Amino acid sequence: MPFDARVIDYTSYADTATIPGHYVLFWELNVNASSLIPPSVLEECCLTIEESLNSVYRQGRTSDKSIGPLEIRIVETGTFDKLMDYCCTSLLGASINQYKTPRCVKFAPHVELLNSRVVSSYFSPVCPKWVPGSKQWNNMN
Repeated sequence: MPFDARVIDYTSYADTATIPGHYVLFWELNVNASSLIPPSVLEECCLTIEESLNSVYRQGRTSDKSIGPLEIRIVETGTFDKLMDYCCTSLLGASINQYKTPRCVKFAPHVELLNSRVVSSYFSPVCPKWVPGSKQWNNMN
């Protein structure tokens, strides 16, 4: 069954409350009402993103097990508008004319707002590919 969806906006968060910690992407999607995205497609998105990250990340996921599976959290429509409203009306002093969605959040009220609007969550189903000795960060060759 075909589906029609696009990411309207996104941000990321390093969740260190879990052991091991893991990266979270918050996505607001524009989905055609008649199309339902199978969970396996969003899980595959998680893995594809992990595969595109550098070898240090992939080693941490695969060999060291120091990083947990990447997670995508789908948020309600309008979530990023709410985030902008919060940033522009709070004591943070953001100007609506200059506002850009932060690509990484760590300020607790921002994370709480995003988490309060999560409608579904998906994890990478397997570890990304990583081969020992290839493209090591400390290899100067």
